[in-house]
Amino acid sequence: MILNTVLVAIDNSGLAENVLQAVDLLQLEPKSKVVLVHVVSAAASDFEMLVDRPHAQGDEVPYREVEKLLQYYQETLSCESELEIVSGDPAEEIVRLANIYQADLIAIGCRGLTGVKRILEGSVSAEVVAEAPCSVLVVRGK
Repeated sequence: MILNTVLVAIDNSGLAENVLQAVDLLQLEPKSKVVLVHVVSAAASDFEMLVDRPHAQGDEVPYREVEKLLQYYQETLSCESELEIVSGDPAEEIVRLANIYQADLIAIGCRGLTGVKRILEGSVSAEVVAEAPCSVLVVRGK
Protein backbone atom coordinates (compact mmCIF):
# COMPACT_ATOMS: atom_id res chain seq x y z
CA MET A 1 0.00 0.00 0.00
CA ILE A 2 1.45 3.34 -1.04
CA LEU A 3 0.84 6.17 1.40
CA ASN A 4 0.45 9.32 -0.65
CA THR A 5 -0.78 11.51 2.21
CA VAL A 6 -0.26 10.98 5.93
CA LEU A 7 -1.95 13.29 8.39
CA VAL A 8 0.04 13.51 11.64
CA ALA A 9 -1.85 14.91 14.63
CA ILE A 10 0.47 16.73 17.02
CA ASP A 11 -0.75 17.90 20.40
CA ASN A 12 0.99 19.20 23.51
CA SER A 13 0.84 15.91 25.44
CA GLY A 14 4.50 15.11 24.85
CA LEU A 15 3.74 12.26 22.42
CA ALA A 16 4.64 14.19 19.26
CA GLU A 17 8.15 12.76 18.98
CA ASN A 18 6.86 9.18 19.47
CA VAL A 19 4.28 9.70 16.73
CA LEU A 20 6.89 11.17 14.36
CA GLN A 21 9.27 8.28 15.07
CA ALA A 22 6.49 5.83 14.20
CA VAL A 23 5.78 7.72 10.95
CA ASP A 24 9.50 7.64 10.15
CA LEU A 25 9.46 3.84 10.48
CA LEU A 26 6.91 3.72 7.65
CA GLN A 27 9.72 4.74 5.27
CA LEU A 28 7.51 7.01 3.20
CA GLU A 29 8.22 7.60 -0.46
CA PRO A 30 9.88 10.95 -1.28
CA LYS A 31 6.72 11.85 -3.23
CA SER A 32 4.53 11.23 -0.17
CA LYS A 33 3.14 14.21 1.69
CA VAL A 34 2.90 14.59 5.47
CA VAL A 35 0.42 17.07 6.91
CA LEU A 36 1.36 18.08 10.44
CA VAL A 37 -1.80 19.10 12.29
CA HIS A 38 -2.30 20.80 15.62
CA VAL A 39 -5.81 21.47 16.88
CA VAL A 40 -6.29 24.11 19.53
CA SER A 41 -9.36 23.19 21.55
CA ALA A 42 -12.25 25.60 20.98
CA ALA A 43 -12.25 26.11 24.74
CA ALA A 44 -8.72 27.53 24.62
CA SER A 45 -8.79 31.23 25.29
CA ASP A 46 -9.51 33.34 22.24
CA PHE A 47 -7.49 31.29 19.75
CA GLU A 48 -9.83 32.25 16.90
CA MET A 49 -9.29 35.89 17.75
CA LEU A 50 -5.54 35.34 17.52
CA VAL A 51 -5.77 33.78 14.09
CA ASP A 52 -8.71 35.58 12.48
CA ARG A 53 -8.52 39.13 13.73
CA PRO A 54 -5.93 41.88 14.02
CA HIS A 55 -4.25 41.83 17.41
CA ALA A 56 -1.70 43.70 19.45
CA GLN A 57 1.95 42.73 19.30
CA GLY A 58 2.69 39.97 21.81
CA ASP A 59 -0.83 38.46 21.76
CA GLU A 60 0.18 35.84 19.21
CA VAL A 61 2.46 33.84 21.54
CA PRO A 62 0.38 30.61 21.73
CA TYR A 63 -0.05 30.48 17.95
CA ARG A 64 3.61 31.35 17.30
CA GLU A 65 4.83 28.68 19.74
CA VAL A 66 2.71 26.02 18.07
CA GLU A 67 3.82 27.19 14.63
CA LYS A 68 7.51 27.08 15.63
CA LEU A 69 7.10 23.59 17.09
CA LEU A 70 5.44 22.30 13.92
CA GLN A 71 8.12 23.94 11.78
CA TYR A 72 10.77 22.23 13.90
CA TYR A 73 9.12 18.85 13.31
CA GLN A 74 8.63 19.69 9.63
CA GLU A 75 12.40 20.12 9.20
CA THR A 76 12.96 16.51 10.31
CA LEU A 77 10.79 15.09 7.53
CA SER A 78 12.32 13.68 4.35
CA CYS A 79 9.26 14.25 2.18
CA GLU A 80 6.92 17.06 1.19
CA SER A 81 4.95 18.49 4.09
CA GLU A 82 2.37 21.05 5.09
CA LEU A 83 1.29 22.59 8.38
CA GLU A 84 -2.28 23.02 9.62
CA ILE A 85 -3.14 24.82 12.85
CA VAL A 86 -6.88 24.92 13.44
CA SER A 87 -9.30 25.58 16.25
CA GLY A 88 -12.19 23.34 17.28
CA ASP A 89 -12.93 19.89 18.62
CA PRO A 90 -9.71 17.90 18.11
CA ALA A 91 -11.27 14.66 16.85
CA GLU A 92 -13.71 16.46 14.53
CA GLU A 93 -10.98 18.68 13.07
CA ILE A 94 -8.56 15.77 12.53
CA VAL A 95 -11.24 13.78 10.68
CA ARG A 96 -12.30 16.89 8.70
CA LEU A 97 -8.72 17.53 7.59
CA ALA A 98 -8.22 13.85 6.72
CA ASN A 99 -11.22 14.15 4.39
CA ILE A 100 -9.99 17.42 2.86
CA TYR A 101 -6.48 16.07 2.21
CA GLN A 102 -7.81 12.61 1.23
CA ALA A 103 -5.36 11.11 3.72
CA ASP A 104 -4.34 7.48 3.36
CA LEU A 105 -3.34 7.31 7.03
CA ILE A 106 -3.78 9.33 10.21
CA ALA A 107 -1.03 9.03 12.84
CA ILE A 108 -2.04 10.09 16.34
CA GLY A 109 -0.78 9.65 19.88
CA CYS A 110 -2.69 8.04 22.73
CA ARG A 111 -2.06 9.08 26.32
CA GLY A 112 -3.60 5.86 27.63
CA LEU A 113 -6.14 7.49 29.90
CA THR A 114 -8.33 5.10 31.84
CA GLY A 115 -11.27 5.23 34.21
CA VAL A 116 -12.62 8.58 35.31
CA LYS A 117 -9.93 10.59 33.47
CA ARG A 118 -10.93 8.97 30.18
CA ILE A 119 -14.62 9.66 30.85
CA LEU A 120 -13.97 13.30 31.78
CA GLU A 121 -11.35 14.14 29.18
CA GLY A 122 -12.46 11.75 26.45
CA SER A 123 -10.23 9.91 24.05
CA VAL A 124 -9.45 11.84 20.91
CA SER A 125 -7.66 8.85 19.39
CA ALA A 126 -10.65 6.53 19.99
CA GLU A 127 -13.00 9.08 18.42
CA VAL A 128 -10.69 9.49 15.41
CA VAL A 129 -10.46 5.71 14.93
CA ALA A 130 -14.27 5.48 14.99
CA GLU A 131 -14.87 8.34 12.53
CA ALA A 132 -11.81 8.37 10.24
CA PRO A 133 -12.18 7.92 6.48
CA CYS A 134 -8.87 6.00 6.39
CA SER A 135 -6.61 3.81 8.49
CA VAL A 136 -5.36 5.20 11.80
CA LEU A 137 -2.00 4.51 13.43
CA VAL A 138 -2.35 5.02 17.18
CA VAL A 139 0.97 5.44 18.95
CA ARG A 140 0.88 4.78 22.68
CA GLY A 141 2.98 6.76 25.14
CA LYS A 142 5.90 4.95 26.74
